[in-house]
Amino acid sequence: MSEPEFEDIPGTLLFDADRSRQGYHLNMFCMSLMKPENREAFRADEEGYKKKFPMTPEQSKAITDRAWNKMLELGGNIYFTSKLGAFDGLSFQALAAKMTGKTQQEYVDMMLAGGRSVEGNRSKSEWKNRG
Repeated sequence: MSEPEFEDIPGTLLFDADRSRQGYHLNMFCMSLMKPENREAFRADEEGYKKKFPMTPEQSKAITDRAWNKMLELGGNIYFTSKLGAFDGLSFQALAAKMTGKTQQEYVDMMLAGGRSVEGNRSKSEWKNRG
């Protein structure tokens, strides 16, 4: 089976139907944190609360580890996983910085300078087919 379209762009995960199905319970967990009573239950017993959602062990571990990029790889949607970031007191900008491995100021500076360089961040197949 061939690699799905766009999967060969470094640092890019396409949230498509397959990834949506894969991450359904992970995303529903994250969305549940919009309700104050659920945030309190999660704060009181993270492991117990996560068991309400039939996630894979790998998804559950990614939440425990706050492995933001791993959550996306495992079907998380950035808009849903950002609810967990907000639970932890992170702004979307701070979360994006963590996902790029930069400090928040480094992330801001990069974005103000036009974003990440295209060098090394293009489709591998695009360059392969240029011949």
